[in-house]
Amino acid sequence: MNILTVIWLLSAILSLLYGLLIFSAGSGSSFYLVWFLISGFFVLCSFLSSQHRWSHTPGVFRLCFLLAVGAGAAVLALCSILILTAFPNRGEEGLDCVIVLGCQVRPDGEPSRSLRSRLDTAAAYLKKNPDTAVIVSGGQGSNEPCAEAETMAAYLESCGIDGGRIRQESLSSTTEENLRNSFRLCRPSADRIGIVTSNFHLYRSLLLAKRLGGSHICGIAAPSLPLYLPNNMLREILALIHSFLTRV
Repeated sequence: MNILTVIWLLSAILSLLYGLLIFSAGSGSSFYLVWFLISGFFVLCSFLSSQHRWSHTPGVFRLCFLLAVGAGAAVLALCSILILTAFPNRGEEGLDCVIVLGCQVRPDGEPSRSLRSRLDTAAAYLKKNPDTAVIVSGGQGSNEPCAEAETMAAYLESCGIDGGRIRQESLSSTTEENLRNSFRLCRPSADRIGIVTSNFHLYRSLLLAKRLGGSHICGIAAPSLPLYLPNNMLREILALIHSFLTRV
């Protein structure tokens, strides 16, 4: 067994284990299956690289395979760079409004760690900017006990944010709907608006907000857990590619 075969096998095992880790997190998403597919791809690479199978593979197949892998790697790298450019964003002082994008609410009605991070980031900004209003945006998923906006509003109030500053948008189920519905509660063509969401989610959110008519939009990035960042980045890359292709 050559060193390349060993590398492919180790990559397959790590991808499989990481997929199981994501599954055990119980996020309610089936995206962990993508890691099983990636593991299968590495197994295929291991098979082709062992016992000189690659050298006996038809040249046309090898060329197409390498071109596909190269193109895929280039797209992944480019999208990763674009997403990473939004990580340092901390917004601007004195915004008219900030929109906090929702995500998973736990079965007990409490915000998940990702949602809590977004809300803590928003609360810190709102305390420094007492004249800024806030829109909490998120509907109720099939595995959630209530609308995300309801949980978000309650959490912000528990952080000391006056309930009179909080507006709820509780009908959306996608990022595009979050922004479109939230814009109905403010003046996107006139107001200075900040988007609060997880760092890996911010680039696409800003892209969508500007497409939907936001004239003065900035981002406020909330930190995310490093352990889940590879999964979140990969999912966001695929969503970004879809957004580029469909303009949604």
